[in-house]
Amino acid sequence: MSKIRIFEHISLDGVIEHDGDYKYGAWTTPYRSPAGAEMLFQAYGPGFDLLLGRHTYDIFSSFWPTAGDFPMANAINAATKYVATHRPESLAWGPVRPLGADLVGAVAGLKSKEGPDIIVVGSSTLTSVLLDQGLADELVLITYPVLLGSGKRLLGDTIDARELTFVDSKATPTGLLISTYKHTGALKK
Repeated sequence: MSKIRIFEHISLDGVIEHDGDYKYGAWTTPYRSPAGAEMLFQAYGPGFDLLLGRHTYDIFSSFWPTAGDFPMANAINAATKYVATHRPESLAWGPVRPLGADLVGAVAGLKSKEGPDIIVVGSSTLTSVLLDQGLADELVLITYPVLLGSGKRLLGDTIDARELTFVDSKATPTGLLISTYKHTGALKK
């Protein structure tokens, strides 16, 4: 079975929004380093596919195809991209497969097949659905040593309480923490 692994870049106060029109812009950039990039690439694991929301797919498709020839770019460009979208006709960066109208059923189908791990990056709406439906196997948080106060949060208030089990944590030279948690289910009372 394939595992669904969610990777989120997050501030200490839970903000995941960055770049684009966000008022603090690229707040993650000062903390990036070659050593940190290598640690993150290792956390992705050998051979993976991607599960993306449409907005993240569009952002990735405007960057990764021209990012250059290095291991992370090559792996992302080669990965099959499974995309939650209502506009499948405009998916040009491949290999790509739209998930269709039944997102939960499509992801459950992906998990039931043998294959590489399926990595979710960004895609906050998708992340909430995957966790709430018990479809995510792991949550990997890349935590930055900043407090932003406002911005899009990792999860909305509508997700049911969940329990996670700590698996591993590594620190980069710039102070990022890459922490992995196994999703174990609904929070026990």
